Amino acid sequence: MSNLVSVPKNGSLANSNSNQNFPTLSNWLDDIFNRDLPSVFTSNFNTSITLPKVNIKETADAFIVEMAVPGLKKSDFYIEIDNQALSISTETKEKNEHKEENYTRREFGYSSFKRTFTLPETVNEEKINASYNEGILNILLPKKEEAKQKPPRSIKIS
Repeated sequence: MSNLVSVPKNGSLANSNSNQNFPTLSNWLDDIFNRDLPSVFTSNFNTSITLPKVNIKETADAFIVEMAVPGLKKSDFYIEIDNQALSISTETKEKNEHKEENYTRREFGYSSFKRTFTLPETVNEEKINASYNEGILNILLPKKEEAKQKPPRSIKIS
């Protein structure tokens, strides 16, 4: 014979004499906090910038990082190298104020991201450069001379 008792979500023991059709305060609170928020609460949040997509290409002479970040200015970016780590970040704030008759509406927008990549030891940190054109941030990570891939050569047998 089992001694287990069924305990409802609110933590109280079930009462066989209670009116099951009348919700208790704790059941009502459970229903509010356990359901998904209606779209009216979530629709005005800015989710446009999360983590931008990145392509990393390797050539014989360099690594090239391409990051898709349309709608920003090159002055919005902060690029830093610290202890063989490349960090790319941005932070934008937007303030819009619309005044109409007897009513003012303000909307604030804030978005930011930070991407960090560990650089291989073969990168020449002194020669790294970046450019921003048509929504694409390009960072050129040149390789050190000794790390550059040399073309294959034929060896003659003597």
